[in-house]
Amino acid sequence: KPIDNINFIASKVDLDAESMKSISFELKDKIENLFLVLGSDSNDKAVLTLMISESLVKDRNFNANKIIRDLAKEISGGGGGQAFFATAGGKNPKGLDNALEKAWSLIDDK
Repeated sequence: KPIDNINFIASKVDLDAESMKSISFELKDKIENLFLVLGSDSNDKAVLTLMISESLVKDRNFNANKIIRDLAKEISGGGGGQAFFATAGGKNPKGLDNALEKAWSLIDDK
């Protein structure tokens, strides 16, 4: 969904963490101004992946490392990474919807 020149994608997927990472890097090369959040419930654990185009990191001061830590609270977990790519894991898969909604609100507020 395009928002203020940001191509925002947030979705629950049925993938493991490595597959989510692979798709994130693939989409980063294909979609300009990408802000991608993927969430998955894997073995009763929640996993989040966040990819932000480097142009958004630079121009909008987005930081995936900081954002993922905030989103991870929704899944009772923690995470980290780089400014453009970060992951989180948690023990509350029921919080995935809240995490994706929270990501939306971060973009909508900018």
